[in-house]
Amino acid sequence: MIDLKKLEVWFITGSQDLYGPEVLKTVGNHSQEMANFLNNSAKVPVKVVFKSVMRSLDEVTNICIEANAARQCIGIITWCHTFSPSKMWINGLKILNKPMLQLHTQYNRDLPWGEIDMDFMNLNQAAHGDREHGFILSRLRKSRKIVVGYWKEDDVQERIGIWSRVAAAWYDMQGAKIARFGDNMREVAVTEGDKVEAQIKLGLSVNTWPVGDIVKVVNEVSETEVDKIVQEYNDLYLIADAGKKGGAKHDNVRYQARIEAGFKKFLEAGNFKAFTTTFEDLHGLKQLPGLASQRLMAAGYGFGAEGDWKHAALVRAIKVMSIGLKGGCTFMEDYTYHLDPKGMKVLGAHMLEICPSIADGKAKLEVHPLGIGGKDDPARLVFNVATGPATLTSMIDMGNRFRVLVHDVDCVKPDADLPKLPVARAMWVPQPDMKTGAAAWILTGGAHHNAFSQAITAEYIEDFSDIAGIEFVHINKDTSITNLKKELQWNEIYYMLAKGL
Repeated sequence: MIDLKKLEVWFITGSQDLYGPEVLKTVGNHSQEMANFLNNSAKVPVKVVFKSVMRSLDEVTNICIEANAARQCIGIITWCHTFSPSKMWINGLKILNKPMLQLHTQYNRDLPWGEIDMDFMNLNQAAHGDREHGFILSRLRKSRKIVVGYWKEDDVQERIGIWSRVAAAWYDMQGAKIARFGDNMREVAVTEGDKVEAQIKLGLSVNTWPVGDIVKVVNEVSETEVDKIVQEYNDLYLIADAGKKGGAKHDNVRYQARIEAGFKKFLEAGNFKAFTTTFEDLHGLKQLPGLASQRLMAAGYGFGAEGDWKHAALVRAIKVMSIGLKGGCTFMEDYTYHLDPKGMKVLGAHMLEICPSIADGKAKLEVHPLGIGGKDDPARLVFNVATGPATLTSMIDMGNRFRVLVHDVDCVKPDADLPKLPVARAMWVPQPDMKTGAAAWILTGGAHHNAFSQAITAEYIEDFSDIAGIEFVHINKDTSITNLKKELQWNEIYYMLAKGL
């Protein structure tokens, strides 16, 4: 994974020469103090770097050129302490290609009621300075996040932190390589997609490698390497007796360790950030990579089953967004329903590949038949997921655009134990209710796969969609099917007109 503290967002303040050197000095001092405060905030995980106060067209243009070229700069925060004529921002903003946040705040929280005079008014003009700035950004159709409030407020810091995490995920995605071992599952539509358009819109590169290439690396893994990984299994998980040394299925456990080591070598050698597999293309592998895929996700790799590269990319992006946050992220699937009218809910799982970052307690390592794929019994981690709010995020190719949808759900405990279900699983109640939530997801075209997270909210994905310039749909407690139909119809018109010829 990446070190967020090595990444920077630049704090850029707008003003002009009209106010004279003393006012500009004060503007600079205030801006430096604010940038330092945000840089030291526990809610902002990246480095916040103050840049000099912008006073002219040339200064704005140069700072935007510099931001574009600086690899460590993942985005800019702009604030207009005074009135900053927006025409001087045009040339710079036209070429800026980094994510942007417009902070609408002011240095002082309260008005000095008994002392306020015109000098104070001229200095503290963000109330209309940021409106001038906002106009030109809107005139230029410049996507940005707008955060309003006093800069020391927890809410303001939290929203800046969310945006900075999303900007880090966007930075991580630019040039990201996804390895597909084999093709996608045959005759499945939703795991297909335009990889060229994905590289244009999202910056990631998706290519396929023959399974034989990875099998060669897996077969070359030494017994010493396998021993080391198996020891990690013993330290981290509750291993069923059959999987322990001397047990009937211990060799099955060791083979998953071999797969894990081989896959990791391949991914590291190729500088890949995500990968996919499919149970229909395992030639040369003795097992479907179950435990291995779970462990690689826990290490930060994105993953998609059945060749689903879009969700592999999403899992990686959300893992970057949620570095250091409570809760995890995993590849997930809506598997089956509990339709009791007294408490309808969804059982989410997959054949094997659910990341233990979402486990509620210590996971169990077990070996069971898979019942699909015709291979040896694979080892896997089995666990439940903690209760509480979560998000399901799906990316689909609509033909003329990518659509990202987020569904807010509430994880609950299963009504009873699941002693015969040998997979990791989550139980959730969709918002606003089971029937509306499922209908909304299906109406929107959401995949049967998703990126499940208890670390992020829909705001993260909305910010990401804004940066990427792709469609965002949110299913939540306020969703109604009638209104959603209208939203989707309006979106069709917008993206048709916005794309042009």
